Amino acid sequence: MTKGAKIATGTALLALGVAACGGGGGSSSSGGGDNPRAASGTVYIRGCEPQTGFVPGNINETCGGTINDFVYSKLVQYNSDTAAPELDQAESIETTDNKVWTIKLKPGLKWTDGTPVTAKNYVDAWNYTAYSPNAQLGSFWFGDIVGFDKVNTQDPDGPDGPKEAPKPETDKLEGLEVVDDLTFKVTLTAPISVFRTKLGYSTFSALPEAFFKDPKGFAQKPITNGPFKFVQWDHNSQIIVEANPDYPGPEKPKVKKIVYKMYKDDNAAYADLVSNNLDFTELIPPSALAGDKWKTDLGDRAIDGQQGVIQTLTFPVYDKEFGGNADFRKAVSYAIDRKTITEKIFNKGRSPINGWVSPIVEGFKDGACGDLCTYNPAKAKELLAKAKSEGYTPPAEFPIWSNADGTHKDWIEATVNSINQAFGPDAGVKFVHKDMPTFAELRDTITQHKIKGAFRTGWQMDYPHIENFLNPLYKTGASSNDGLYSNKALDAKLHEADTATDPAQANALYQEAEAMLQQDMPAIPLWSYGLQAGTSKWVTGVKVTPFGVLDPLSIAIKEA
Repeated sequence: MTKGAKIATGTALLALGVAACGGGGGSSSSGGGDNPRAASGTVYIRGCEPQTGFVPGNINETCGGTINDFVYSKLVQYNSDTAAPELDQAESIETTDNKVWTIKLKPGLKWTDGTPVTAKNYVDAWNYTAYSPNAQLGSFWFGDIVGFDKVNTQDPDGPDGPKEAPKPETDKLEGLEVVDDLTFKVTLTAPISVFRTKLGYSTFSALPEAFFKDPKGFAQKPITNGPFKFVQWDHNSQIIVEANPDYPGPEKPKVKKIVYKMYKDDNAAYADLVSNNLDFTELIPPSALAGDKWKTDLGDRAIDGQQGVIQTLTFPVYDKEFGGNADFRKAVSYAIDRKTITEKIFNKGRSPINGWVSPIVEGFKDGACGDLCTYNPAKAKELLAKAKSEGYTPPAEFPIWSNADGTHKDWIEATVNSINQAFGPDAGVKFVHKDMPTFAELRDTITQHKIKGAFRTGWQMDYPHIENFLNPLYKTGASSNDGLYSNKALDAKLHEADTATDPAQANALYQEAEAMLQQDMPAIPLWSYGLQAGTSKWVTGVKVTPFGVLDPLSIAIKEA
């Protein structure tokens, strides 16, 4: 996955998006004066409760992922302006065939407990994540390494069946080899052209020796190796990180401390931002998007642009009652008026999409969803009737689930209304909106496959490539395949794309794979996110990355 050329194609678009940002780091509309942040060097940003803690291989949601990226450095980092992959902890990543990779670390790297970062730290961490009895959410990502089938076994009758996965033959991946303190070798089962690019994703982080002595304790207060070090996690309240004095990167943190404040809803966070009690949020609630109120409220503190994030609606296809069948899911897709919802609820701050891939990444192809993503009440009724004739009986009440600590209520209720109106009063099924209190609770219910209904899903790119919107979400057994969708033909097409050595051919194959999702519609594409963020008057230099998150090295406290 080295593809510098491939990335350049996508990053040109990303750069344009970022260049459009108004920039919260400009001059304050209120001028200087005493800055309450100056004395402590502390800034406050909006946050939310992580689902699992801070073991990189067990994080696949944004609440934990945001802080994870503040405190862990990886082999590769993504440029905060363009998202292009660049070497970080790796001094070199070399291959001659895209199958055998030799990775050499920079010398002198340290963990925050003072121990050195070694090649063994990476190999041990990858083995731990891949080993299925450890139940790490990121284990799927190591499936391309030789020996994965011997360390990771599958439950033969699924999560609801009585059988259990057999114990793996070994807990060590055959394709990982420590060469010396700073060098390790990775052997893949087949050439993977995008492997190098993937290495900036958090799952591929290293873990220090201390982790293996107490994994549970470590998840609550990790020892890390990034620009900030972990200090404290007050559950459902705040997470505190401080600048790491030993961070070797060329750009150092400009603030002493970041407090990641958790809110029960984003309206409260926005109110704190407007009153300068909060220094940054990347989520502007629909109430403030209406009529561009947020731009009036924030002035030059408003940040506008693009990001690689999409919204989808996912079905638990493993559930006979709420998974529906393909025609039922297509009927729901036809019944959603994306254009009206994005205009009325988000004031055009979201854009309807007709595929499963963000428009700003390399490999995007317009129209992958065909006409299934077009509002068409007549087709919706027709396919609902067809689904029933095929033997599927939808429940009288069909929930769409979300989390109450996010601003999803308005758009889901609008979506529910759109579906119910399109289906009509005699449909025999009524969609309703239901909430769980927190994002962490929603994710727990989803990942434990206990959800009863459809649920809102979104995908923030890990890297700007079409592959990142397909393999982790729709391949059988993938780490974020929340609905447990499985299609052997799709798996084969994705594998064909993964192992194609020509970047253009690989992209064409990924596009063919994406179009195959029309067949079953395991998830319904809704819209892509624009970037709407804001800062307080106390900070400067703020940069939001193409991933839609704060670059923690950019934020600085404004001088009085």
